[in-house]
Amino acid sequence: MFHVKHQGEDQGFQRVVAVANQKGGVGKTTTVMNLGAALATFEQKVLVIDLDPQSNCSSGLGWSRQDAPTSYHVLEGLVPLMDAVVPSSFPGLDLLPASPDLVGAEVELLAQEDRALCLAQALKASPPPHHWVLIDCPPSLGILTVNALAAAQSVLIPIQCEYFALEGVSELMRTLERVRAAWNPNLAIEGVVLTLYDERLSLANQVVEEVRRFFADDVFSTVVPRNVRLAEAPSFGRTILEYDIKSRGAQAYLSLARELLERRLAHETRRAG
Repeated sequence: MFHVKHQGEDQGFQRVVAVANQKGGVGKTTTVMNLGAALATFEQKVLVIDLDPQSNCSSGLGWSRQDAPTSYHVLEGLVPLMDAVVPSSFPGLDLLPASPDLVGAEVELLAQEDRALCLAQALKASPPPHHWVLIDCPPSLGILTVNALAAAQSVLIPIQCEYFALEGVSELMRTLERVRAAWNPNLAIEGVVLTLYDERLSLANQVVEEVRRFFADDVFSTVVPRNVRLAEAPSFGRTILEYDIKSRGAQAYLSLARELLERRLAHETRRAG
């Protein structure tokens, strides 16, 4: 088993990762849910923050309450972050749920001077005792995604193995540069994960080659396949590891988690040396 040294509950989290791509349908929410669960199987305490008004990540992790505080209340400063965190059905995986109210937050935050730093301030004021904090961003580069990027140490970019896969990536890169310049100079790319891969299609293999040329060593070796079981699991409020651990989708996310931990361990070792 991997084990990343825990800083202790009074010292907060170790790694905050925004999972972002302004294109929809690239497997962003699927990656947040199932990478989070896979990391938890490697004895990592994981918090998923849902910042998407569609709240698919929340429902996919089994959350359905309507009267509980959500990420909207946290961004508005109405509730401390950890007071809104709830356990998911998967051991070691917690959730800060979202609701459609976040659409209002996008408008309301624009009136605040420090509108891009609301999530960063909430994390600092109420630090989670987790090894990993994964932020599910909406499919846009609006104020909610900017909040995630300003609060994160790194960004994980899912890219689907389909036509126009790299469309809009240059815009995302420009947004990362703006966030670095204005709020978060140390924001790094955690990696790029290829999703929705269908080995039967020559186009998919061409996309893999193109993305690897563009991002080079930032691309994870693990490729997440197009998998019916992955698509079915959220409708049951479950991660793929609960729904069908033997499926190709489950095995891909376990492999991705292992690779992510190996990369992080190698990076920390280099820093320490």
